[in-house]
Amino acid sequence: MDNTATTPDEPGFDLDPFELRVLGVLIEKSFVTPDSYPLSLNALMAGCNQLTGREPVMELSEEAVQGAVDSLMERRLVTRRDQAGGRVAKYEHQIRLRQSLPPGEQAVLATLLLRGAQTAGEIRQRCERMHRFGEIAEVEAVLEHLAEKYPPMALALPRAPGTKEARWAHLLGGTEGLAQQAEGNADAGGGAARGRVAELEEEVRHLRQEVDWLRGEFEKFRAQFE
Repeated sequence: MDNTATTPDEPGFDLDPFELRVLGVLIEKSFVTPDSYPLSLNALMAGCNQLTGREPVMELSEEAVQGAVDSLMERRLVTRRDQAGGRVAKYEHQIRLRQSLPPGEQAVLATLLLRGAQTAGEIRQRCERMHRFGEIAEVEAVLEHLAEKYPPMALALPRAPGTKEARWAHLLGGTEGLAQQAEGNADAGGGAARGRVAELEEEVRHLRQEVDWLRGEFEKFRAQFE
């Protein structure tokens, strides 16, 4: 089945970048820090502003995170959890229930939300702390299932020039979000091509050094008979 397509015609998600980051963090932390989940606003803000595992890196204020949480609550994608004796409000995602996503699909979706368009191999490696896939084929099956949901939640982008594998993007950011991921996908293709050019230039440099060395050795050898 070919899932490479343009933006779906049917109604779908239209989360803004702050909402996408907050939702991705909530899904991720439900796996990697279960003892401190649901998350307080401060913990959620720290997760949103992490310097690792985030593309792009963001610097969201407390007000921005709270605004995203409030909006996601209106969409019924996040709920507030009031714990007995707790003085601080905590929040948890509900996408696993709203969209009937098992753990593997949640992990893949979180990786796409937090890191943008990626190949199945990259997704398998990056979501290992959340869910371990034995084979890339298992990740591909999850991506296919997310693409077939209504509304669809993922799709394969056209393969960028200079790349061997297609990258997959989430569809929770609407048309604008998909356009940004597609642009990043094109940049990734250009980066791969530039990387190959750099490798070739390095190979040529080494070959020239070897040729110069051989010339020098030959001149030394010839000088013995003059």
